[in-house]
Amino acid sequence: MPTNTSLYSIKQPVVERTNFTMDVTTTTSGLPVSEQQRLNGWFETMDLRFGDRIAIENPGQNPAVTNAIRDLAGRYGLMISETAPVTSGFINPGQARVVITRSSASVPGCPDWSANSDMNYTNGTSPNFGCANNSNLAAMVADPQDLLEGKKGTGETVILTSNKAISTYRETAPTGAEGLLDATAGGSGGGGGGGGSSGGGN
Repeated sequence: MPTNTSLYSIKQPVVERTNFTMDVTTTTSGLPVSEQQRLNGWFETMDLRFGDRIAIENPGQNPAVTNAIRDLAGRYGLMISETAPVTSGFINPGQARVVITRSSASVPGCPDWSANSDMNYTNGTSPNFGCANNSNLAAMVADPQDLLEGKKGTGETVILTSNKAISTYRETAPTGAEGLLDATAGGSGGGGGGGGSSGGGN
């Protein structure tokens, strides 16, 4: 039986963070070409995207290492974070650690059709109330971190942000969209005779 008597959904988006690390060998002159290639291959494998955060644990405080990693991250349109998150394990002398922090948003417990009875003596909202809106929000937000703290705008349109909702729709709903288009096209033809009446309504 529903118990939530307010109009606030108890199903809210939850943001989870995952840290991925890679240790690279450094020299006094910076990051060797072989290590740069290895790091770039890791970036490609991780499929760096908008919303990912890159940080560096550089015990030697060698600016040449930081600059080399910053240049690699810049190829993917990402900047280096000021502070690196705490990670497990020690960094060996002559090495630096690159940390990718990736956030994801989801709404646990949705959908929830547990209250399948018509009895509602407390005039409460359904346990599934808010699942659709909040799940769509979690799926379409370009940077899940924005659900925790807002991002200050500059007045300019950021392509990666503005296209997130469209790309999400294209990746998850093409089958349904194509099916709708096929059904519409198939219904509008009628028979082979001239002047056949249109079938599927709009």
